[in-house]
Amino acid sequence: MQLTITPELLPLSFDADDVVRVGKTRVTLDTVITVFKGGARPEEIIECYPVLTLAQVYAVIAYYLNNETEVEAYLCQRQQEAGQIYANFTKKFPQSDLKEKLLAHQAKKS
Repeated sequence: MQLTITPELLPLSFDADDVVRVGKTRVTLDTVITVFKGGARPEEIIECYPVLTLAQVYAVIAYYLNNETEVEAYLCQRQQEAGQIYANFTKKFPQSDLKEKLLAHQAKKS
């Protein structure tokens, strides 16, 4: 019996918004790497995200470990973008008095 070795394709791709997704799922590279860095084992990751396969998770982790600088730069950029989106949202929809409004509304119902 002869073993045939073929290269596996990386299960990562950019979506229309330039977000890196795993396989054909909505799970992002950010998500997998964040939980991995938080100490989750690949088996635990697929328990939390059952749409992923164990092979996909191992491939993503291997890619991260082999390209840590580039992936960390991407994750940092994503965090900055998320911060900007949050800042724009809170500017457009101030929440400073939201708690008081909700409590007042609840009191009216009682």
